[in-house]
Amino acid sequence: MDSDIGDNKSADKMTIGDVAEALGVSKTTVSRAISGKGRIGNATRDKVLDFINQHNYTPSAIAKGLAQSKTYNIGWVIPGDYGSADLPFFQKCLIGIAEMASPLQYDILVSMVSENDISQLERAVTNHKVDGVILGRTMENDLAVEYLLNQGMPFVAIGTVENECVVQIDNDHCSACRELVSLLIMKGIRRIGLIGGSSAHTVTGQRLKGYREAFIEAGLEVDEDNIFLDAEPGFRLDKAVDSLMMRKVQCIVCMDDSICVNAINKLKKDGAEIPSDVKIASFFNSPQLEKGIPSITALNFDTATVGREACRILMNYIEGKEVNHRTLLGYDIAIKDSTK
Repeated sequence: MDSDIGDNKSADKMTIGDVAEALGVSKTTVSRAISGKGRIGNATRDKVLDFINQHNYTPSAIAKGLAQSKTYNIGWVIPGDYGSADLPFFQKCLIGIAEMASPLQYDILVSMVSENDISQLERAVTNHKVDGVILGRTMENDLAVEYLLNQGMPFVAIGTVENECVVQIDNDHCSACRELVSLLIMKGIRRIGLIGGSSAHTVTGQRLKGYREAFIEAGLEVDEDNIFLDAEPGFRLDKAVDSLMMRKVQCIVCMDDSICVNAINKLKKDGAEIPSDVKIASFFNSPQLEKGIPSITALNFDTATVGREACRILMNYIEGKEVNHRTLLGYDIAIKDSTK
């Protein structure tokens, strides 16, 4: 019977059922031999593995998953309210995740959540579609984090979470923002305005913390009137720029590239020259800023590495290996013409 299968069915068409039929054993026995788990005699296991090797049989991901109680899927969860400026970050993270997951024969299931709706994530977990999850963004009072903790699902959060039970990875936004603002202060720039996005995002809090620490370390008072959060592109951002220009700040620091691009457009529309009338910098760099004139001072983060490391940590977590509670990755500062 062995030779019949070998002649009539190629290895990529063969199933666990075919192996079981050829050897006169149950599918459960074949699954146990493949997974190395469960009660099975050494002689039987050797017989199954020898047959598999002789016929170059490679179990499908589904078959392996059934044998090992795994789906061979991981969830990649992104916010449903992302903007066009956020897309490069999530795309590069996904590339890094895929580079790590693919060689391990894992596929990626994408879910979208919002601040008040995590139903897509709940379906993926409840229906046993994933072995673990990577959260692409963390929020204050994060529903997704609480849900995954309650479900006992292995997950890694990209961002900062106060709960020490959560495995998390992030770039060191606080230190990066502190260092950039410190460099501006060392250049003699004291009146530095800050425009940030949603205060519900934990990364906003980390960047704000770094901004504040730079002033404190320099022995300077933080002027709260120069800080504008929840200034999404549009009326609120334009108003923030107008207010900072009326207060005669020397430099406007933007928390991300989308805010920075819109601030630059507003300044140019109003006839302000960069950097002679006001300097400008960004706490996050992306292709949106690369072609800016003048070139924009910004923080650079290796986003693909964040994805790769998040996936590597998750895989270890799934396998029951010990993982670090928190991993912080580095950054580069590019001082360019916009702050000269």
